[in-house]
Amino acid sequence: MVRRSLSTTSPRHVINKVWPSAAAALEDMQSNSTLLCGGFGLSGVPDTLINMVKANPHIKDLTAVSNNAGIVGSGLGLLLESRQISKMIASYVGENKLFENQYMHGDIELELTPQGTLAERCRAGGVGIPAFFTPAAFGTVVQTGELPLRHNADGSVQSYNHARDTKVFNGKSYVMEEAIHGDYAFVKAWKADRLGNCMFRYAAANFNGVMGRNAKETIVEAEHIVEPGEIDPAAVHLPGIYVKKVVQSTAEKRIEKFTFTPDAGEGADTAVLGKGDTASKRERIVRRAAKEFKNGMYANLGIGMPMLAPSFVDPGVSVTLQSENGILGLGPYPKKGQEDPDLINAGKETVTLLPGASCFSSDESFGMIRSGRIDLTILGAMQVSAKGDLANWMLPGKIKGFGGAMDLVSNPTATKVVITMEHVDKHGRPKIVKQCEFPLTGKQCVSRIITDLAVFDVDWAAGLTLVEVAEGVTVDEVKEKTEPAFKVADNLRTMQ
Repeated sequence: MVRRSLSTTSPRHVINKVWPSAAAALEDMQSNSTLLCGGFGLSGVPDTLINMVKANPHIKDLTAVSNNAGIVGSGLGLLLESRQISKMIASYVGENKLFENQYMHGDIELELTPQGTLAERCRAGGVGIPAFFTPAAFGTVVQTGELPLRHNADGSVQSYNHARDTKVFNGKSYVMEEAIHGDYAFVKAWKADRLGNCMFRYAAANFNGVMGRNAKETIVEAEHIVEPGEIDPAAVHLPGIYVKKVVQSTAEKRIEKFTFTPDAGEGADTAVLGKGDTASKRERIVRRAAKEFKNGMYANLGIGMPMLAPSFVDPGVSVTLQSENGILGLGPYPKKGQEDPDLINAGKETVTLLPGASCFSSDESFGMIRSGRIDLTILGAMQVSAKGDLANWMLPGKIKGFGGAMDLVSNPTATKVVITMEHVDKHGRPKIVKQCEFPLTGKQCVSRIITDLAVFDVDWAAGLTLVEVAEGVTVDEVKEKTEPAFKVADNLRTMQ
């Protein structure tokens, strides 16, 4: 929208992309469109615009592209409830039971995509690149075409994704992925001016910039609408050339998971560790995992037990933690009252930043990961095979999504992949198996397995070597609870 200057001495026109309301900005939005939506969890979500789509039921049959679909009653979860979304392209279902139920019963099509691949597909669409090759997901159902896109009402599979082309570069296999193109992009900014220049705040950058660059019509809702020049040119994260409309954000900012630093004497997070014998086992695993950190490392930690490992790192060891939603220099959980909705980690938990930290977009975050800039990643698992294959994203009849795991294990020669898990499942069945029964996250990617009973090193060709056992645990007990055969190190040690 261009408005004439009010000055009587200047005939030039003034660019003004600010619209009076979200309702006015969305008046011409069409059904059967592809909608790109920023946000990660509930952070940086354009709720004002989403709420306005919910208020217009004539807008329907949307293909929504977003990292996740919010939660029941918030974010894109509202458009799932109103049945205005017919297809989702996302990396994570998470705890959205409505989303999971609609997908498993054929009410919605879901194209699950590894998180870094999703970011790069959107980035490619915005910069004129039709396709690219990535190491993430090679050897998984994403690549082989065995990932269900849509189910029938009885839960049987109606259709699958298409198999990806592959190519070998410098001896390593890669998967070809095609760009995503959007009709509309909804973006949440901290500040925006009437030219459309945008600035994001902390981890709320996430997918907002990459979505905003890749749509025919990008609509920004901003917490603060300012005059041109009030945003430092060096602080413009999304230049106005990409933006068509700007509206005032009116929705309340929300936090999905309030997580706080325990008070003195409380110890580690009991919600993760559990109680009794379970807590004892898990704390043993976490304490041992903390020994994997070496001074100067850059590390990425998975949800759950891995996030507790820094609590037990030797004070003389300095490690920089990365969170794939766009943080380098992750600090501890905040104290109560100091939480910030723009500061969350990959588990959607409230966090803080350490001095010297940096925040950036999700596509840059996964560029760091795939290129091997991260020295160590510690993840949980459902199963690990004798050759280092990892399954950690899906159980039969349930679906959470890949998140960033497929990207995190895609360069194991550069990034050491350590798995922390209990040695057997709740039914007493081994989780270290000859061959994974569950869908793979990655092939031959795990270097070390840490359980409550033992530590194994993994040679992707030769198999497992037992290098440590927990105090009071015998080699025979480990053999009894481990499916594949393994070697025993000559210098077998007691777990530290």
